[in-house]
Amino acid sequence: MKPKTQYPLNLKLLIFGFLLAFLLILFILRTNFSSSSKPSTINKEEAQYSTNSCPPQDLSTSTCTKIPSSLVQALLHYSTSNITPQQTLKEISVTSRILEKKSPCNFLVFGLGHDSLMWSSLNHGGRTVFLEEDRSWIQQIKQRFTMLESYHVFYDSRVRDADDLMEIGKGEECKVVGDVRNSKCQLALKGLPAKVYDIEWDLIMVDAPTGYFEDAPGRMSAIYTAGLMGRNRKDGETDVFVHDVNRVVEDQFSKAFLCEGYMKEQEGRLRHFTIPSHRDNVDKPFCPES
Repeated sequence: MKPKTQYPLNLKLLIFGFLLAFLLILFILRTNFSSSSKPSTINKEEAQYSTNSCPPQDLSTSTCTKIPSSLVQALLHYSTSNITPQQTLKEISVTSRILEKKSPCNFLVFGLGHDSLMWSSLNHGGRTVFLEEDRSWIQQIKQRFTMLESYHVFYDSRVRDADDLMEIGKGEECKVVGDVRNSKCQLALKGLPAKVYDIEWDLIMVDAPTGYFEDAPGRMSAIYTAGLMGRNRKDGETDVFVHDVNRVVEDQFSKAFLCEGYMKEQEGRLRHFTIPSHRDNVDKPFCPES
């Protein structure tokens, strides 16, 4: 998710305009909902949040009309930056529509980049976690955006091994649904922080690791792991997004392990899958029968 190609200025303005409108509408809707549906009493956690976000006099009504500082920072950053998110406006819109319905929620993103502040802001009030392969890049981003939660991840795979990994993924051990840490499938990522496995993710974005040359780690394991996490949740479903599906690995592995039968839409280089829970149905096929 590091910068790839900078889009023309008119697209940058469109993206910023979209983001600004979306954030403002989202904040207004949540403010109105909070003022009409919340009880008059405020618990300790709500009081602390209100103190950090609103003037003291607003505590009596539980109503906050002040834009949270995290959203302010996002708006200022994208309005003054020469670097735009590497996804197009239409691609971003696919994920933002789901976030609008589900946020605040748990959002896991493979990759850390200039669009990370945008994703975190669109999931305002939820938990957004970024997994990044480049330790030095994490430090650079953290210096600018200290509020982002990110972790370093080591990948031992290589794009040149994708064909072999695809064959391995067809084995029965890779079709077993369970905790990723206990999987016997070589594709399962077992070196992630413990909290990543313990949280049930509502959305997962696979936009990393690097995958555009033979010695790059590739996204084979990230795609498989995202699908396994979705299948292993207690109930409900997980929305999984894979970027750069114009490339062979992202195309083939998303179809194989997130399943064409679970694909909801494709916009440009972005695919959206909805993975249902398989935990309570051991006989449920790994991919839906066509």
